[in-house]
Amino acid sequence: MSTRLFSDRHRSRDGGILLGGFFLIVFLIAYIWWPLAKEYLAYIDWHGPWWLFLDWLLIGVFAFMSITLVIGANLRHDSLVVFVGLIGGLMIEAWGTQTNLWFYYTAERPPLWIIPAWPISALSIDRMTKFLRFISERGIQRNNHRRLINFQLKVFKLLYWLIMLGFLTLMLSFVSPTLAKPYTGFAFFLCLYLVVTPTDHRLAVLNFISGTSLGYFLELWGTTRECWTYYTLQTPPLFAVFAHGLAAVAFWRALLLMKFVAAKFAGFRLRMTTELGD
Repeated sequence: MSTRLFSDRHRSRDGGILLGGFFLIVFLIAYIWWPLAKEYLAYIDWHGPWWLFLDWLLIGVFAFMSITLVIGANLRHDSLVVFVGLIGGLMIEAWGTQTNLWFYYTAERPPLWIIPAWPISALSIDRMTKFLRFISERGIQRNNHRRLINFQLKVFKLLYWLIMLGFLTLMLSFVSPTLAKPYTGFAFFLCLYLVVTPTDHRLAVLNFISGTSLGYFLELWGTTRECWTYYTLQTPPLFAVFAHGLAAVAFWRALLLMKFVAAKFAGFRLRMTTELGD
């Protein structure tokens, strides 16, 4: 009982820290890039029915991510997610803006104010995936029959290949104008490597679904508000939505790699300490 209570308090504290960090980042972005924030707020008629001019889609996405940050927070795990999301988001934005697949209304390539959105969304996707995993595993536990379990695994494997091969086809079509550029070539072969080396079909599919689900609303907001625009002028293009799903898979794989390397390093240090002690 006491162990569980401690665990609950620990998670509550970690959730408070993450939520506070989230609001701090939003405040710093608004403060540092105040002209952009001021320009956005100018669209609201504060002397009339101002609630009709509020960006309810942005508020909804903001509220959803705020809630997911608190649920199941664990700073030891989440700090790695934030790091992966930060580096991965920077690489993705650099690729897209440098090859003119998409561009921001500020003409920055890429704008620094958009980078923090990636680790925040990575945390939300992590929570969404854990929820879907819970639902999936609960179904397995309820039907604890080997044939049913194997059937579910086969379904996820089939879904994985259908989704991933479909995504690669869509990606080739979308990025075809920039295939000759090194950035695009690297991005495609990285995606190809991730697809042909699955570590867990079920978790890969769940990460893809989570990333795509959140990505749709992010892309819908950004493209319809002309914060960023794709060369196809779609609001949003189908590829951009599914790209969030593949990015979620890439971040998850990078997280697994980091944890693997950390475990190996910890084991090496333990062996060295033991040998030196002897």
